[in-house]
Amino acid sequence: MTSPSSFQLRPATREDAPGLISLIIALAKFEELEPPDAEAQQRLVEHAFGERKYFEPWLAFAEGHPEPVAYAILFTTYSTFLAKPTLYLEDLFVLPEYRKQGIGGALLRKVVELADERGCGRVEWTALDWNVNAQQVYEQKVGARRMSEWYLYRMTLKEIAKYLGKSEPTEQA
Repeated sequence: MTSPSSFQLRPATREDAPGLISLIIALAKFEELEPPDAEAQQRLVEHAFGERKYFEPWLAFAEGHPEPVAYAILFTTYSTFLAKPTLYLEDLFVLPEYRKQGIGGALLRKVVELADERGCGRVEWTALDWNVNAQQVYEQKVGARRMSEWYLYRMTLKEIAKYLGKSEPTEQA
């Protein structure tokens, strides 16, 4: 294993795509969700590294380990009330055998540093209700505040199609 000082953080490149996808699949398994299929994996690569970048992936590499051991996915949204961008952290995941070594904390700190450098008014993310360990870190060590006055709403492709009166969801790249 590694110590907190023996890892490197950096933005992912197209060459890192297999390692990034592997970590995304590991997160899906951790969250007991269906991992992205081959077609979705291709979209992930295109959306991260193509002409129009939808999100920004960051990776952590442990010393002596050629594949990434952790990742963060972020993208920018906007707060009209602050009149400033918001950096949104979509995923933060560390392989189980590399946890409690400071890697996740370093990735989160990097996200906060990027938000500060980019003039963002805030950083936002969600945590699963059963992931109490993450919640404790965010609230006690990071100082983030749980937003109990807001509810997250979601529409899947099926719900979007139904709302728009379409018989089939529209799948686009």
